[in-house]
Amino acid sequence: MFRLLVQAGPQGLPAGEIAAALGVPPNTLSFHFDRLRFAGLVSVRRNGRSMIYSANFPAMTALVAYLTENCCGGNESCGPFGGAKPDRETSAMPARSPRAASARKELSRATSNRKGES
Repeated sequence: MFRLLVQAGPQGLPAGEIAAALGVPPNTLSFHFDRLRFAGLVSVRRNGRSMIYSANFPAMTALVAYLTENCCGGNESCGPFGGAKPDRETSAMPARSPRAASARKELSRATSNRKGES
């Protein structure tokens, strides 16, 4: 479900289209979207009678950076390239880089903003 939203880009997808693509009942889909929305990874907007869901790309990037830095424990084979040497254009972010710190702050901000909406 999240992959579909990422592939759809910032414009997102209507809930009905996602349910049809996945063969999932709408109430099950709503349950999962509520959890993703609470985590700050998905946003929703109304367009007429449709609910349009879209991925929150800054929060997704921050989550991947956080997981790479904190869950891999320095194990290079765990990162985005699985131990393969990246080319210069797609080089991985070092585990303790300023970008990773910035990503942690963004993730923290995104999740704290969501807690205030409850």
